[in-house]
Amino acid sequence: MDKGIEKLISARKLLKSTVEKSKALGLSLEKAGPRLDEINQRLPSLEVAIRPIRAQRDALSSVGGHINRAVVPAAAVLKVFDAIHGLEKSLSDPQSDLSGYLGVLKRLEEALRFLGDNCGMAIQWLADIVEYLEDHKVADGRFVSGLKKALNNLRELEAGEEKGHLDGGLLEVALNRLENEFRRLLTESSVPLPMPSPALPGEQPCIAPSPLPVAVIKKLQAILGRLIANDRLEKCISIYVEVRSSNVRASLQALNLDYLEISVSEFNDVASIEVYITQWGRHLEFAVKHLFEAEYKLCNDVFERMGLDVWKSCFARIAAQAGILAFLQFGKTVTESKKDPIKLLKLMDIFASLSKLRLDFNRLFGGAPCAEIQNFTRDLIKRVIEGACEIFWELLVQVELQRRTPPPPDCSIPRVVTFITDYCNKLLGDDYKPILTQVLVIERSWKKEKFQERILIDELLNLVKAIELNLETWSKGYEDASSSCLFLMNNHWHLYKYLKGTKLGGLLGDSWLRDHEGYKEYYFNMYLRESWGKLPALLSREGLILFSGGRATARNLVKQRLKSFNEAFDDMYKKQSNWVILDKDLRDKTSQVIIQTIVPVYRSYMQNYGPLVEQDASASKYAKYTAQSLEKMFNSLFHPKPAKQGSFKVRHPSGKFNNGVVDQYQTPPSVK
Repeated sequence: MDKGIEKLISARKLLKSTVEKSKALGLSLEKAGPRLDEINQRLPSLEVAIRPIRAQRDALSSVGGHINRAVVPAAAVLKVFDAIHGLEKSLSDPQSDLSGYLGVLKRLEEALRFLGDNCGMAIQWLADIVEYLEDHKVADGRFVSGLKKALNNLRELEAGEEKGHLDGGLLEVALNRLENEFRRLLTESSVPLPMPSPALPGEQPCIAPSPLPVAVIKKLQAILGRLIANDRLEKCISIYVEVRSSNVRASLQALNLDYLEISVSEFNDVASIEVYITQWGRHLEFAVKHLFEAEYKLCNDVFERMGLDVWKSCFARIAAQAGILAFLQFGKTVTESKKDPIKLLKLMDIFASLSKLRLDFNRLFGGAPCAEIQNFTRDLIKRVIEGACEIFWELLVQVELQRRTPPPPDCSIPRVVTFITDYCNKLLGDDYKPILTQVLVIERSWKKEKFQERILIDELLNLVKAIELNLETWSKGYEDASSSCLFLMNNHWHLYKYLKGTKLGGLLGDSWLRDHEGYKEYYFNMYLRESWGKLPALLSREGLILFSGGRATARNLVKQRLKSFNEAFDDMYKKQSNWVILDKDLRDKTSQVIIQTIVPVYRSYMQNYGPLVEQDASASKYAKYTAQSLEKMFNSLFHPKPAKQGSFKVRHPSGKFNNGVVDQYQTPPSVK
């Protein structure tokens, strides 16, 4: 009984223990579920990892050599790649240590060349081992596929544009910094050049030295060496041209060159922009001899090692962008303006400026890169020469056309006379004769004709002959002899007095000058005889000496004669009050002779016979003038009227031919 109970108790304990173990096992199984799932997920990779163990022994024995041959160059490439990124810390600011920066940059370039040369080989060897693994089924297919995809990506990077980024873009950043330093050095060292004062006579003009210090030039050359090695020459040239052309423009802007942009429609004639043409010559000389000369030398200094074509091309771009063509365009605009004699002088000024700079132009702009500047310059010179010659050869025709116009109503000197005589002397002067001769020589050479200096002289003398014929024709256009004589007196005196001692007077000769002096005297006497010389006869004393007819008869005779005198005087004075004698000496002489001819006779007559009419109720009608009032009136005659705006100035003409006709009615100012 007792044994049975003990067995039951023992069985119950065993059963309880078994239940507890079952629960514990259940809990353990419950916890093992996720771990089994994890193991299940890792089985494929584990299978791949242990696959070589399942390969054939001979395949496993040979795969090691393939792997070693591929891994060694790949490891070397990775080592260099790590070294490249180690250099990044050494690439500091090039401004603080340019030589050190260039040294590190050179090492970076060498490392990248090694990468470029060896990446391909490492990729090929890795491809060989992948192919071996695939052929011998040493590795899982998915693993091999992943390797092949990675290798294809490497091949694309190595063969394409991304090859230069094997360093992760470090070289590009370093080169960009170097370009910025190149720009900084140029910008901070480029200072606008002021225009120097004109050189004194006999003093050689100062040529500007190199605009950059030698130390800066050497730094620029060192930077160029590294940038050119990395195919960045064109970028360097662009930076250089941008900075230096901007500096030249800044130098030119200080000169106020707005006039270079003027168009033909903005001015009436060349005389109105005469001051600009004078400035143009000085400004062009400064630009060529100082600014562009300095840029030419600097381009040679900085880019000399790159070769002649490089630095001359660089200079050509600077010259074009700085504005040399604007100077040439202004000259072209002048050639396109309407023709007039002043334009001939201005065209010769332009030719003289270009001729003075001819050697500089040929040297600075003579290369192929400056072809546009050369063509523009040649075209401008051609236009200047053709335009000047056209005006010169047409001058005679223009003067002859004046013959058809009426004479000046004030009997003075027509503008064309004062202008042509002064103009011919200008053309014969030291300033213009050599230039005009050179222009005519070139024009004749273009026509395959020989030039002789006598051609120029004869043409100018023909102009004077045409003026003489014009005077003769015009003198016949007056209604009475007195106005015709005063006109001829005026003009012959002008030809004598203002050509005597001049270049043109020397060509005409003393005999010619004396003839015109004689003509002046002849027409002076003719003028007096035909006008004021007739008045004294009106104050005749005939019939008054003995008072044969009595006092009343004498009074009537005096009244009649004073009335006739007054009427003749008033008519003559009214007519001649608008007449002009430009030359002061001739005007004073003429007035004095008239006074001496009339006033003494009138004074004597009034002293003797004036009392006969002074007591008459109508005395003022006959004793109209006193000797003093007559003298004052005679002294008021022949004075020139105030010149209108834009009239010719005898010494510095500013008029023009308009469609072949000179406006000759506007009186020139008095010549003293």
